[in-house]
Amino acid sequence: MTADASSVPTVPAPPSPDGLARSGRPTSHPSRLPVTGAWRPGDPVGRRKFVHVPADRPFALEGGGVLHGLDIAFETWGELDADAANAVLVCHALTGDSHVAGPSGHGHHVEGWWDDLVGPGKAIDTDRWFVVCVNVLGGCQGTTGPASGDPATGSPYAARFPVVTVRDMVRSQALVATDLGIDRWHTVIGGSMGGMQALEWGVMYPERVGAVAALATSVSASAQQIAWSHVGRLAVANDPCWRDGDYYAAEPGDGPHQGLSLARQIAQIHYRSEPVFQDRFDRRSVEPVDRLSLWDRFQVESYLDYHGEKLVRRFDANSYLLLNKAMDLHDLGRKRGSVDQALDRIAGPVLTLAIDSDTLYPPYQQELLRDELARRGRLFEHVTVTSAHGHDGFLLEPHQVGPPLTALLDRTPTDG
Repeated sequence: MTADASSVPTVPAPPSPDGLARSGRPTSHPSRLPVTGAWRPGDPVGRRKFVHVPADRPFALEGGGVLHGLDIAFETWGELDADAANAVLVCHALTGDSHVAGPSGHGHHVEGWWDDLVGPGKAIDTDRWFVVCVNVLGGCQGTTGPASGDPATGSPYAARFPVVTVRDMVRSQALVATDLGIDRWHTVIGGSMGGMQALEWGVMYPERVGAVAALATSVSASAQQIAWSHVGRLAVANDPCWRDGDYYAAEPGDGPHQGLSLARQIAQIHYRSEPVFQDRFDRRSVEPVDRLSLWDRFQVESYLDYHGEKLVRRFDANSYLLLNKAMDLHDLGRKRGSVDQALDRIAGPVLTLAIDSDTLYPPYQQELLRDELARRGRLFEHVTVTSAHGHDGFLLEPHQVGPPLTALLDRTPTDG
C-alpha cells in the first residue's frame, strides 16, 4: 500500500560521502541501499508457502520462453471448507506481493497492502473465507523471477528471464489452486494489474471462477498507460548501475537504485491526483530557504524521494521492468479474435469499480467494461469511488471499496 503523505518524513536523508548523488541532489548513503530488495532462499520465510514445479515439467510461457523449474510463493488466511467452496483469490498489483494482510517483519518488508480489507470481521472476512494471494510469476518476493537462480547456470536469470504476460501469471496461479485442492474459486479479486489477472481468470478458466471483481483496471493497456510505463522502464535501463540487468553481484549501494527510485517517483505522480499534492504539500519546503540552491527540496520532492527509496528496499529492478511490460502487453482480445469474443467467455457475475479521480486508468475504461458486461447479463454491480487519491484509491479507500466486495462475496446464485 502506498503510505499516506502525512506520514512521510520530511527531514533530509543522511548524505552520501560527498553529500551528493550523481545529479548533485542530497541522497541517502549508498551503502544503505540494497542491490535488490528481492526475497531469496535463506531469507526469513514469513507467511509464505510454496508450490514447486520440477524441472522435468517445463512451464511454457505465452511469449515462447520456457522455465525449467518453478517456485510459486503464496500466502493464505482462514480455513478451507471441506468442499473448498469458500476459496477467494486476491491478485496483487505491480509492486505488490503475496502479503495482502498482516504486519511487517519476519520476512515481510511492509504490512499487508490490503490489511484494511482482508482479515477477521473485515470486508473480505477470513473467519468465513479462505483467502489466497500469490506472488506473480516474474515477481521478486518468492516466486521465480529475474533474481532467482537459473538452473542452467546457477546464477540469477537477470535480464535473461523470459517475457511473461498476465496470462502466464494466471496459469501459475492455477497450479497453486490445484495444489490446494481448489477446483473453483468462489471469487477472484484484483485492482490495477491485479484486475487484469482477475479478468483473465474469468476468460481463461470460466469453469473455475464463480465471480470476478475488477477494480481500477481495463480490458487492454491504453497508449498513455504504455507511454508512462515506457518512461519508467527507461529510468531503470538508463541507470549505469543496471548493467544490462547483471547487477546482483554488485556491492550494496552499487545497484540500480537511482533508476528504480526514479521509476517509482514517476509512477507515484500519476498514481495520485493533483488535489492531493496541492492539499498536503502546497509549496512548503524541507530545508530553510535562507539562500537559493538548485537542490533545496520542496516537501513534495521529499515525499517522492521517500517512496522511491522505499521501493528500492523491497523490490527488484529487473522484476519491475518485466511486470511493467506485462501490463503493457495486457489485451483480453489478443489471439482471441476480439475483446468482445473474450468477454463472451466470462460465465459468472463481475463487479467493476472505478475511481473518479483516476487519470491512469480513467473511469471510462471501467465503464466500457461495465457496459459490455451488462449487455451480456454478467454485470453484478458497477461502483464509482469518490476519492482525491487517484489510481491509488482502490488501496486507500477501504470504506468505499469494502462494501461492494462484501456484497459480491455474499451474493446468492440468483444474483448472477
